[in-house]
Parts: sequence; C-alpha cells; structure tokens
Amino acid sequence: MTKVVGSMHDDDLVIVGAGPYGLSVAAHAAARGLDVRVFGQVMRSWDRMPPGMLLKSEPWASDLSDPGGAYGLAAYAATRGVRAEHGVPLPVSFFAEYGAWFARRAVPAAVDPRAVAAVHPRPDGRFAVVTEDGEVFGARTVALAVGVMPFVDVPAELRPLMPHGVTHSSHHTDLARFAGRDVTVVGAGQAALETAVLLTEVGAHARVVARAGRLTWNTVPPSLHRGRWEAARAPHTGLGCGWRNLLYARTPGLFRRLPATTRERLFDTALGPAGAWWLRHRFESVPDVRLGRTVVAAEPASTGGARVRLTLAATGSPDGEPTVLETDHVIAATGFTPRLDRAHMLSAELRDELRTLGTSGAPVTSAHFESSHPGLFLAGLLTAPSYGPAMRFVYGAGYTAARLVSGVERRLRAPGLPEVRDVRETRDVPGARPPAEGGVQDGTEAASRH
Repeated sequence: MTKVVGSMHDDDLVIVGAGPYGLSVAAHAAARGLDVRVFGQVMRSWDRMPPGMLLKSEPWASDLSDPGGAYGLAAYAATRGVRAEHGVPLPVSFFAEYGAWFARRAVPAAVDPRAVAAVHPRPDGRFAVVTEDGEVFGARTVALAVGVMPFVDVPAELRPLMPHGVTHSSHHTDLARFAGRDVTVVGAGQAALETAVLLTEVGAHARVVARAGRLTWNTVPPSLHRGRWEAARAPHTGLGCGWRNLLYARTPGLFRRLPATTRERLFDTALGPAGAWWLRHRFESVPDVRLGRTVVAAEPASTGGARVRLTLAATGSPDGEPTVLETDHVIAATGFTPRLDRAHMLSAELRDELRTLGTSGAPVTSAHFESSHPGLFLAGLLTAPSYGPAMRFVYGAGYTAARLVSGVERRLRAPGLPEVRDVRETRDVPGARPPAEGGVQDGTEAASRH
C-alpha cells in the first residue's frame, strides 16, 4: 500500500541512484539552484565488491563531477594522506569511500538511502516516484542513474541453476567462502580474470572458461609526461591511449550522431574484454584456463547435489567433440546488457512508451540525455549504446552531468516542450516507429566495473 507525502510539493528533479552518475548529476543540479532529491544507497555496488579488488581506470580518470572541480579523487586522497598517482591502481574500497566523501560535500541535500520501487507518469506530465516502503514523491523531472546492477547478464545455459549453482560476479561481496572449493569463472574480461585471481588467493581452485581464443591484456600506461611525437601517436584519454579512444572519450555527442547500426556495432566491439596490466603476473597463479570454449549446457551434477556439470564445446564449432567438467560453483563474469526492459523501476506503461535504439533494446536519448518521454532523463550504462563507450565508465559522468542538468533546466522552463525527436532512428532502423509530429531535433554537441 502506498502513502502520499504530506506536502504535495513536486521536486524539480528526483534522481534514482546514488552512484558516480547519480551523485555527479545531483552536484551539478544543486549548484544550479534546483530542488533536488536523491534516492539510493551511496556507492552501493562499489561498496559491495570483494576485498582486494582494484580500480582498473587511472585515478585522474575516476573523478566524480562537480561544477567547480573541487571534489576530485586526488582531493579526497590528499585528505587521507594518499597520493593518487598515474599508473598506481587504487583499491575499489578507497574509491567507494571517496564517493561517500563527495556526496557529503558536493550534494547539499541528504541522500535518501531507500530504493525506488516504481516511477509512474502522471496525467499532468509530471511523475510519481514510489519508494520501496510505499511512500510517494512528486517530481517535475526524473533522472534514472541506476548503475549496472539491474542489467546483469548471465548466459541462458546457466540461468536455470541460479542462484545456488550459478551466480554473477557482481553478486559477491567476499570470495573467502569459496576457500577449498572448485569454482569455474566464465568470461575473459577484467571482472572474470580478477575474480579468478582473488579466488586463487583465498585458497579456492579457480578455473577460467572463455569463448575467446586468447586473453587480451592492457599494456602498462606510458608516462603522462612524454615527448610530442609519442603523445601525438597515442594520446592519453580517460579510456586508455589512442586516437580512437580519444574520440570516444571527448566526443560522445558526435558518437550519438552516427547511424544507429554503426552505434550498435561499436557498442558491441569497442573496448572489448581485457585484463589490467597490473593483474597479468598475478593471473599466472590461476591453475586452469580453458580458452576457445563455450558453455553449451549446464545441469546439476547429481540429484539433489550442489555441484554443477558443465558441457563445453569449441567456440564456433558446437558440433565438435564436447568436454564435460564438474565444479562446485559457477561464477558468470559475463557483464551487463543495458536493455530498457530490465529497468523494472520504470512502470510498464512508461517502459512500453519509450523508443529504443535499433535491436539493442536500449532507449533513445536526446542531446541532453532526455528519453522520448518528456522529463525522464537517463544516465550511465543505459545511454552507452547512444553515446558510446565512455558511458560504461566513471569517466563519462562529467560529460553526462553537465548536459543532463542543462536539459532538465530546459524542460523546467518549457514544460510543454514537444517530445524529443531522433530522425536517424526511422531512417536507419527498418520498422522503427516514426517520431511524433512536431518533435524537436537536437543539434550536435561536440565536446569502469572500472
């Protein structure tokens, strides 16, 4: 049963989520004088990662965003007597503490730790935001910044054995419970490789199974202070070195103007699975690595038993001779898929109304991160298929926060603004719904786990 807040006041902006993107949006909105409310446990997913995990991104590329740039990671590190140095990875727990420090200083209103159960559109064009305990708040605009957890992806073959025989890597706060047990990790990215290392280091027998025929490792980052020629050949960016990464990092607005099919392809292939350079020597301790193998079946190893029997086939050759192995537990480090139908905190009515990008299932967003429903803004992973790889990392929070809040201000000044229009979707995607008549076409705006 829901209960309506005593005052009927509608906040200018309600932010759903208190991770790097939600807090950054809140800091920019508060600085602009907006009436802001934030829901969610501060840095919850970061605070729940297993001990020993390290940030993959460089410290200077891991800042949350406030308009004055006063509350970066280096500023917090200085308060702790720590140097945030290029090429020196920081613990994820340290980053989570930084996020809490940022929230206390850059977000004037206290963050409400309750989760949001539902966001409903109201007949007057505003929103009703319902918390997990049934309290209802009014909002003129809403920003959905829910991070990655709603979008956990587990291969279909493994899902029937969840949660006892199979879990996702993001579900674990401590891997010590697997000491002495046989654990199979599925995946080839940083989450998979680091999970396997940490399992080995707590005394588990870890195994990695990956479709890829070989593992990819990031190289040691070059010095920030290089000669002009070296810097020009491979410029530093918040997403790694190189000109392509520079385009992804600096021009998300340009990425958004690419044809929908191109964006989908780049989202699927850019910055693919890779392990951090500092993990490579530790990974040598993992005793069993099976590459070029795909899980084609999974079942309980015995009636009523806790073990799992996996059937593996050569990647790309499902008709070849399979191999079978038994394991105590499977951890799927298989990433996240930003599909709108997984954003269950949005009412079904609202989800069904939103336009999506091609076959990706991700929502279309305007140049100010507004969805096709006026007043509903999106931030973080959900926008990566539109804005590119930067939105998969903390680095994208700065670009997002400033432009999203600008869009909120435009919406508040003109509540009757027509629905956002993205003409490329109908031109590039067969069968896409045509945009609403009188829509607005925005112009160009050029400008991670880790």
